[in-house]
Amino acid sequence: MAYWLVKSEPGTWSWDDQVKAKVTGWDGVRNYQAANNMKAMALGDLCFFYHSVNEKQIVGIVEVVKLYRPDPSDASGRFGMVDVKAVKPFVRPVTLAEIKAEPRLKNLALVRQSRLSVLPVGKDEWALICKMGQTPTK
Repeated sequence: MAYWLVKSEPGTWSWDDQVKAKVTGWDGVRNYQAANNMKAMALGDLCFFYHSVNEKQIVGIVEVVKLYRPDPSDASGRFGMVDVKAVKPFVRPVTLAEIKAEPRLKNLALVRQSRLSVLPVGKDEWALICKMGQTPTK
């Protein structure tokens, strides 16, 4: 199993929206590196659900339930999407400031490539962030 972080602007698609929808396509990604990260996802992989823009915090966990395929919202046909389902909210959201303040997370892709919308997360980083958020790893 691999771990990831997916970002969404809460005004566009929030954790509450994800919970209500249960399963949804993670579409609208228009960056090649982020798309390549989605192509690398496997069924059952887990992703942190991150509210970007003003909130800048991890608020929940979603699971990949359908593999990469063409994104119907992309008229160019170059980009794709995966489906994710809500697994559970974080007991305590973990902010970007907290992540940056933790020396063991200095190499986290979120810190190094902050503008990318789909990022890999290492196993140890996953466990530490879940601990920070008082949330069991699964």
